[in-house]
Amino acid sequence: MDGFLSDRNAEAAVISVLDDHMALVGAVREMGPAICRAAALVLEALAAGGKVLLCGNGGSAADAQHIAGELVGRFLKERRPLPALALHANTSVLTAIGNDYGFEEVFARQVSAHGRAGDVLVAISTSGNSPNILRAAAIASRNGLKVIGMTGVGGRLKDLCDLCLCVPSDSTPRIQEMHILFGHIIAQLVEEALCLSRP
Repeated sequence: MDGFLSDRNAEAAVISVLDDHMALVGAVREMGPAICRAAALVLEALAAGGKVLLCGNGGSAADAQHIAGELVGRFLKERRPLPALALHANTSVLTAIGNDYGFEEVFARQVSAHGRAGDVLVAISTSGNSPNILRAAAIASRNGLKVIGMTGVGGRLKDLCDLCLCVPSDSTPRIQEMHILFGHIIAQLVEEALCLSRP
């Protein structure tokens, strides 16, 4: 094992991953206007006294929780805490819903409980086809929430969103790297707008 990590094959693997990442960053540059629209939807909800709900599975759950943390805490500037909730983080609620209603309902039921018209749901799925994410997006739309999707090539989720940020890749790690980049940019734009509007 140590031999592999110290030889040129490992270095070549690292360079290959970095090259793939940088190529994908270049490809998503054209998504700048869409990312700005996503930030505007979040800002509009927050300015109206609403909240941001986020959901994802696995690595996408980690991204959802990360983005929620940037909003509730801070990103780069001192400002008021912003209401954001990662729907997987309460394990008692998650397992109770999963046990009683099935895993497909673990996010949708929480959207029904916490979401109000004018709020935003950020639904993250690299495939765009996770049944519990699709169900949450459908319920959010029905209840008057705006839905921002983050996917790979899109899957079925893109048809359930007000705005879908579709990464042009089928590589789960690379897609997830772009999703957290999108989350950071949205947090920065929202934070800067709030700080500029502060008297």
